Amino acid sequence: MEVIVSSKQQQPLVFAYYVTGHGFGHATRVVEVARHLILEGHIVHVVTAAPDFVYTSVIQSPRLFLRKELLDCGAVQCDALTVDRIASLEKYSETAVIPRETILATEVKWLRSIKADLVVSDVVPVACRAAADAGIRSVCCTNFSWDFIYAEYVVDAGSQHRSIVLQIAEDYSHCEFLIRLPGYCPMPAFRDVVDVPLVVRGLHKSRAEVRKELGVEEDAKLVIFNFGGQPAGWKLQEEFLPPGWKCVVCGGSDKEDYPPNFIKLPKDAYTPDVIAASDCMLGKIGYGTFSEAMAYKLPFVFVRRDYFNEEPFLRNMLEHYHGGVEMIRRDLLTGCWQPYLERAISLKPCYDGGVNGGEVAARILQDTALGKNHASDKPCGARRLRDAIVLGYQLQRVNNRIIGIPDWYNLAENKLVGRSSEGSQILREVEDYEILHGDPQGLPDTMAFLKSLADLGARHDSKKDTDEVRENLAAAGLFNWEEEIFVARAPGRLDVMGGIADYSGSLVLQMPIREACHVAVQNNHPAKQKLWKHTQARHHADHEKLTPILEIVSLGSELNNRGPTFDMDLSDFKDGEKPVSYEAARKYFAKDPSQKWAAYVAGTILVLMTELGVCFENSISILVSSGVPEGKGVSSSAALEVATMSAIAAAHGLNIAPRDLALLCQKATPCGVMDQMTSACGEANKLLAMVCQPAEVLGVVYIPSHVRFWGIDSGLRHSVGGSDYGSVRIGTYMGRKIIKSTAAGLCKGNNKDDLDKDGIELLNNEASLDYLCNLPPHRYEGVYVDKLPETVSGEEFMKKYDNHEDSVTTIDPKHIYAVKAPTRHPVYENFRVEAFKALLTATTSDGQLSALGELMYQCHYSYGSCGLGSDGTDRLVELVQEMQHSKASKSENGTLYGAKITGGGSGGTVCVIGKNFVGSNEQILEIQRRYHVATGFKPYVFEGSSPGAGEFGYLRIRRRNVTE
Repeated sequence: MEVIVSSKQQQPLVFAYYVTGHGFGHATRVVEVARHLILEGHIVHVVTAAPDFVYTSVIQSPRLFLRKELLDCGAVQCDALTVDRIASLEKYSETAVIPRETILATEVKWLRSIKADLVVSDVVPVACRAAADAGIRSVCCTNFSWDFIYAEYVVDAGSQHRSIVLQIAEDYSHCEFLIRLPGYCPMPAFRDVVDVPLVVRGLHKSRAEVRKELGVEEDAKLVIFNFGGQPAGWKLQEEFLPPGWKCVVCGGSDKEDYPPNFIKLPKDAYTPDVIAASDCMLGKIGYGTFSEAMAYKLPFVFVRRDYFNEEPFLRNMLEHYHGGVEMIRRDLLTGCWQPYLERAISLKPCYDGGVNGGEVAARILQDTALGKNHASDKPCGARRLRDAIVLGYQLQRVNNRIIGIPDWYNLAENKLVGRSSEGSQILREVEDYEILHGDPQGLPDTMAFLKSLADLGARHDSKKDTDEVRENLAAAGLFNWEEEIFVARAPGRLDVMGGIADYSGSLVLQMPIREACHVAVQNNHPAKQKLWKHTQARHHADHEKLTPILEIVSLGSELNNRGPTFDMDLSDFKDGEKPVSYEAARKYFAKDPSQKWAAYVAGTILVLMTELGVCFENSISILVSSGVPEGKGVSSSAALEVATMSAIAAAHGLNIAPRDLALLCQKATPCGVMDQMTSACGEANKLLAMVCQPAEVLGVVYIPSHVRFWGIDSGLRHSVGGSDYGSVRIGTYMGRKIIKSTAAGLCKGNNKDDLDKDGIELLNNEASLDYLCNLPPHRYEGVYVDKLPETVSGEEFMKKYDNHEDSVTTIDPKHIYAVKAPTRHPVYENFRVEAFKALLTATTSDGQLSALGELMYQCHYSYGSCGLGSDGTDRLVELVQEMQHSKASKSENGTLYGAKITGGGSGGTVCVIGKNFVGSNEQILEIQRRYHVATGFKPYVFEGSSPGAGEFGYLRIRRRNVTE
């Protein structure tokens, strides 16, 4: 322990340092900054929920004061690896929102009582507001902020929690500037930033001293196990470690017995010394473990945490400096550690940046407290965050997004294969492959994907362990490059009209977009299948004979916080001689959410086994590269499913019609089939007309040459799994049940004699109404509208009507559901879509585009009345209207005519209709610019169309012999 003695005689400054309640990593870096402040002779009051020893093991000084207080809760974890998103928001509300006024009053009084010169927050939001109320300057010091972390949670928890994120951003706006640590996330709420080096705790003991105390020989391999807890019901086993290895366990339970090759560290052990004395670390990535592994050049074997958005930025920086090896959760829990540990000790971490961030940050804080100004006159960040910017900073990073991320991350993003290649060079490199079947149709993205295959094959031939994105290295070793490969392509879709009315039987009109997913598949006999080292180790441990393996690599996964690789034994899909149930498969994939994406790919194999009786005797290698942005409401998951099943079917000689393929894919995702149908059956520059209940393609509608559609991304992540969508669906089915009950009552009522035979038959039909789209608007308005309540509780509805007759959703008795608006929407939407289709096929007239646009506007506002609108999509529609009604537009006889929210609503993409000429494109770009200025988010623009998977077919390719 170091006794801190001040080296200065000046009047001490008083710092109030607030520390978030999430994990020890924040506390350990605060220790280092506080230590340097005290060395300068200042007083530091730390507001923390961490144990005293975290601070007193490093600092022993009368100038350090600890005040135990929890003012935020961070992320609530189910276990060491899993974050409960909804519980996190609820806990934050309980901790910091409900008692907010009391907290502010208490903190203002306390800050004044200690006569604080400066408030520092890492990174407690309310501390910044309390400082402002007390008239004290404040600074944040962090690598992430809670508005960014919580933004994605709101998608699943529902819009009722959105105010939490906005309030956090507003609180941060009172902070004067941000001291930003390496490995940082986007933090748009802060207007001014000062970057500092890594904040790292120093060493107290040498490697030899630590090993001697632990009883570990100098030449023994030592791994430090640093998870801050272990998954429930799981125990460390002796055989988890390679022979001769030892493992020291941080944060282990006192009640657990440890194997002889595992050593439990005391709770108050000084972990930097142990880290520096180890050969590698196994744990989850947080700032504390990341920074000390980087500083002491310790290879880090990490397992992803779910839904903690700080991690991807730290992970990419760790891997950039050759310090990281990812272990999949299954191998952690089953003890298949050896290949990862051996890979780790072969690395040569090369971080050479500064590690004196604690000293640098302390100097900045001291200067600020003495009056130095680091702030500029830029507009306050939070006032630009009122909608899209806060909820738009998801991990879905696409071209043109403006987020402040470091150069090394941009480099990693740009290394993704096939993103920027131009025509002539692509054609030259694609000549490496002979196309034995199919036609690329000159599609630029397909040519780029074929080039990426050529690049991967060349990288494999070079056998160099280059500084590459990890997923590319895995992909280079995926295929036997001299054997045949099958390639399929499936586009995303733009919901032009219909949207959520699909489950009510409405006609829908969908356009396949230019952006698409490509999937390459190769079959190999298990004896010839290339296996990753961890797969090989697990496979040999579990099987005496060769069995078929599935291996998947997803390019671009790192940009979406997913594990880039997945593998499994295909026998895991069997229960005896039969395929496992779909429910069992969902539970299988839910075990590791960072690899849950693989369910969309592997799930198509199970569907083929279950529905068509296909027997997969060979191993399967699958490479996925998708250009369809996720979370934008353009069906990225459907494109992935359709492309995968198309490629697998081609590789196994299965001839499946596009409609049947879409229905099979829908079984892998239990929701509406509209998305899969468009991806499979769509045709370029045409709208696919279909009904989804029951699924039936009615044909295509040609888009007139003078009409064009665009999609503009609002930046608000779309999710049909969100609570808003589910509540609206329940309200819709409640409305149908009430209408059916009302019709049945009218058939039996006192006025029955006033009805003629046709009237009774009409009511009988409505009493057995299958879909709301079959109810004409005039019948809805004339007979039923007054019978529908605006809202109803789940309990009240079930008492009167028993159930809502929807197998997909479940009524919550305590929830209040909107009924009238969700019921009205599909009744009128079907009418609007039918009119829209008729107008598109009508003779061109001056009023045609105006009428089409008006129908889209009506649809948009109907979504809003259901509760499925959003600030961002409303703003985009308003910008379209401003353009439409501007003098310039009127003088040109109109350019843009209408817009609407798409898909499941609550964010996502807005569809715009306009004239097909250059002036319209200019106006779309102007809308993009204005939205960027207003929100800080530059929207992605979808334009153009491309063929569906059925129209594209498949490619069968083989690499040419290099000697030819």
